[in-house]
Amino acid sequence: MLNFKKGGLFSRKDNIEPPEVEPDNAAQVLAVWGSPGCGKTTVAVKLAKYLADRKKNVVLLLCDCTTPMLPCICPPGDLEGDHSLGSILAANSITESLVKNNCNTHKRMSHLAVIGLQKGENENCYPPVTPALIKQLIEVLRGMESYVVIDCGSSIYFDELSTISILEADAVLRLINCDLKSVSYLSSQQEYLRMAGFDFDKMYKAVSNVKSNEASQNMEQVLGNAVFTLPHSPELEAQVLAGNLFADLSLKDSRGFRREIEKIAKEVFEI
Repeated sequence: MLNFKKGGLFSRKDNIEPPEVEPDNAAQVLAVWGSPGCGKTTVAVKLAKYLADRKKNVVLLLCDCTTPMLPCICPPGDLEGDHSLGSILAANSITESLVKNNCNTHKRMSHLAVIGLQKGENENCYPPVTPALIKQLIEVLRGMESYVVIDCGSSIYFDELSTISILEADAVLRLINCDLKSVSYLSSQQEYLRMAGFDFDKMYKAVSNVKSNEASQNMEQVLGNAVFTLPHSPELEAQVLAGNLFADLSLKDSRGFRREIEKIAKEVFEI
């Protein structure tokens, strides 16, 4: 089973307060993380698509082992192969060949590869995974001459795959909704990152799925200055419900979201 050890990363270290300075250097590995329901998978997929559409090789790693996201991001017929992240993490050692052989490719985007658990799988389907093996996976991905976008889970204390991805990534895009529940989540969960010695210099703050009737400016006063504001898009919401996130966003109501994805790609990856 994918039995990630719980609590091993969280030996308390010096209390590190998140600074307001944002990262300067271009990233190769980006972890997308945030509060439950903030659109982490949606933004991760759209960023991966943005890179692939510009003929940049990109690997999209889907960390959720409780609710596999491979069946949720595109119709099954759009992906070549039925490979699983579990087959990678079940190995004694992770190599580039192993990773490439267990990537799912998109039929219409030759520059995109996707890794995640398949429909019906969960964290109990494969042997236990050590933090060292997860770090090895990140390093192999880093060496593949591809950009890497990692869709992390929200419950990081119980999810070492997501936690190590956040710690090892070159940059982290932190998403949060405009509601008090998301603020409470953030206050609670960021403490785990402090305890693990997380480098807050590499974190980009973003407010997600902002609707016209939401007081996003007031929320930003609580959250600190957000670098990006991703507006709500009915067209995007329809794609999420249909499980078709690699489709183009072409309607007028999606212009704001498309602009923010482009801004994120330029700021983080310098593309």
